[in-house]
Amino acid sequence: MPELTLHDISRISSDVTSQEIIFPHLADELIDHICCDVENEMRKGMSFHDAYSVVRGKIGRRRLKEIQEETLYAVDTKYRNMKQTMKISAIAGTVLLGFSALFKIMHWPMAGVLLTLGGFALAFVFMPSALTVLWKETHNRKWLFIYISAFISGMLFIIGVVSKVQHWPLAGLILTFAALSGIILLIPSVLTAKLAGQTDKRKLPVYLLGAAGLVFYILAILFKIQHWPLATLLLALGSIIIFFVVFPWYTRITWKDEKNVSATFIFAVTGSLALVIPGLLLNLSLQRNYEAGYYIHQEEQQALFGYKFMENMSLINDCTDTVVSPVLADINTRTKILLKAITDAETELIAIAEGEPGTPAVITRQVTKTEIGPVIQYNTLINPFNSIPAREYLLNEGSDMRTGLETALRNYSGYLSGLIPGSGFNEYKKLLDPSVYFPEINPETERISLMNGLHMLELMKNGVLTVESYALSAITVHVQPQN
Repeated sequence: MPELTLHDISRISSDVTSQEIIFPHLADELIDHICCDVENEMRKGMSFHDAYSVVRGKIGRRRLKEIQEETLYAVDTKYRNMKQTMKISAIAGTVLLGFSALFKIMHWPMAGVLLTLGGFALAFVFMPSALTVLWKETHNRKWLFIYISAFISGMLFIIGVVSKVQHWPLAGLILTFAALSGIILLIPSVLTAKLAGQTDKRKLPVYLLGAAGLVFYILAILFKIQHWPLATLLLALGSIIIFFVVFPWYTRITWKDEKNVSATFIFAVTGSLALVIPGLLLNLSLQRNYEAGYYIHQEEQQALFGYKFMENMSLINDCTDTVVSPVLADINTRTKILLKAITDAETELIAIAEGEPGTPAVITRQVTKTEIGPVIQYNTLINPFNSIPAREYLLNEGSDMRTGLETALRNYSGYLSGLIPGSGFNEYKKLLDPSVYFPEINPETERISLMNGLHMLELMKNGVLTVESYALSAITVHVQPQN
């Protein structure tokens, strides 16, 4: 009867131990069971190597871990509860996020509530319970730091995304911490674990380059979301390293070593897709939708401006044969002078943003002449989120642009105040207060983009037309037409 040698038993024990079987006495029972199966196969005339290969094929890659999980689930109440919590929270969080995306796309109510509930279920229920289950199943201190860093990065990322979509404060800061924790904690810890257990020296540079590519890619996504410079460069570097260097290199090394398509290779493909698809969305759809969202609001303001402008002109034209006609014409002339000052400020901001530092660009296609005055073509802007013009020229209280606009608004308000009888004008007069349109900011920490600045000026122009409309109506009501 064939028997296993001490060396054979040691080989089986080492393989079982490598599966991180930590439940008391379970490892000994599994080793004993495997040894018996191997001896049974050896009775058929097989060598130890062949018999052990047959037994391992029967067991499969994860069967030993599954036996431990089933044992833990049967005897450990805390583990059982955490496992159930992990499954339920994962399903509930994913379903809530899916429905929140649908509600958000369809502009239905409760989208924000569903998004918040789904994100918090994943961040504060699923992530802690998953961390506890992993520790219960492995008790591997080498992987503990990886689990904790993954937990921190994942939780911060989920909270950051929810905060960003919900427009909550500190969303950018949370996403920054999520990216930094992934770069500083998670990637180095995973890389260290891979290098420590790697016997194939050919894969070492692949892992190092892969880690560098991931760092560049994560930074690129963060920079893109935050609208920081160098996002495109970082994305290009990360994509080139991962998809044109690391992935082909890794495939070439492992192709000849494996007879079948392994789970590692499948994971590499799906993981690469998981990286490239968000990047493409950020650079194509998301960026364009984000900018288009701004364009829609700006175009709505322009449409409102055109409507109010033509309405006021119609009222003036209807009163050309009245005694108030000269007064109305003077109001309209002063209104156009104020609107020109605001439009000139818009054009100057665009020229500064589109040009080189210290050399404003020549504005041609970005602004077109129409019957209602100059109109900005927002989809032609090259740097719509440049933060320098609005911060340095529009919101800086000491700048010539800000001072000129405040003076023009003040003169216009003073002129109408002495012209319109009664106290009703006081409410409309607030629309000529610069503080209504210009928020107080800390220029050292807050970023106000060109689009935000242009939106402020569009609102100001519509406010001026609203005041003019009231002034024209007030004059025509209190002054009788000529007989």
